[in-house]
Amino acid sequence: MYIKNKNGVNQQHEFKIRKGPDGIHLFNRQNGLNILLDDVATPESDWTNSPRQVSIALTNDCDLRCAHCYAPKHRSTLEKSRVKDWLLEMDSMGVFGIGFGGGEPTLHEDLVELCQFGQEETKLSISFTTHGHTLTPQLISQLKSHVNFIRVSMDGTYSNYESIRKRPFKGLLRNLELLKGRVPFGINYVVNSKTIEDLPNALELSKELGADEFLVLPEVPVGFGKKIDDVTLSKLKEIVDSRSLTMKSMRVSISSDYKNQFVTAIGLQKESDLQGFAHIDASGVLKLSSFDKNGVPIGGGSLTNAYRQLTNTIRVELE
Repeated sequence: MYIKNKNGVNQQHEFKIRKGPDGIHLFNRQNGLNILLDDVATPESDWTNSPRQVSIALTNDCDLRCAHCYAPKHRSTLEKSRVKDWLLEMDSMGVFGIGFGGGEPTLHEDLVELCQFGQEETKLSISFTTHGHTLTPQLISQLKSHVNFIRVSMDGTYSNYESIRKRPFKGLLRNLELLKGRVPFGINYVVNSKTIEDLPNALELSKELGADEFLVLPEVPVGFGKKIDDVTLSKLKEIVDSRSLTMKSMRVSISSDYKNQFVTAIGLQKESDLQGFAHIDASGVLKLSSFDKNGVPIGGGSLTNAYRQLTNTIRVELE
């Protein structure tokens, strides 16, 4: 469901609507505006039956091999016709936005076409996450009218970053400059004992480059990754809390697993994890997150049925 302005032309004033335990949530994909009517009680029978956001791993392919990478290493790539069907279904289900990922989504040959389809044929907010080194003026020109947001991974800065990513940090900064003023973007920053010391510098650099958001991702024990240690987590809290007032022009948020431990956490307080987010991997399996080992294969069936099955499975496990 969405609210449309009377003339039906200017999308600046169109809002998609979700109903949930926190109230009525309105979202405008053009400017990222969120409005929560939390004084409006809605019965559970009226709640929107879909996740608010869905990430889609278009491919497991990646031209980097980072030490903390959690992505599966078996070769899988989603077909564009399948993804287009999912986008249409997610839009009708009430999903607010999707984020293409991987692997490295810019290596999927149909990324531009899929972003264009999502922007023109649905009311979904379209974003993707990239390591940033495959961004070019030509690709950005092709994408700028079809994406609402780009997330770029930055783990450490300068020599520390280069030891992890095996790519020049200055090259990443040059590519981020290409985005500035053309496409809204944010920084994804994995925090572990190696990258924590660079976090203050990364925050300042990101702010100077014009990033709209800085997403802190404490490392998780999946794939090549290890769980963030308590000492590093304590340092992270100190850094984020001390800069919460100086980063007003750039939103600082944190992954959902740690949202209750940080004052900067952004989220709907009563929303369950599956009401907020779901993930489709490059094999076509619907999961609670990209870190989960189990999920529901979508196969030739509908995404709605897979989501209902996943929801029922989680409820049984909680009971």
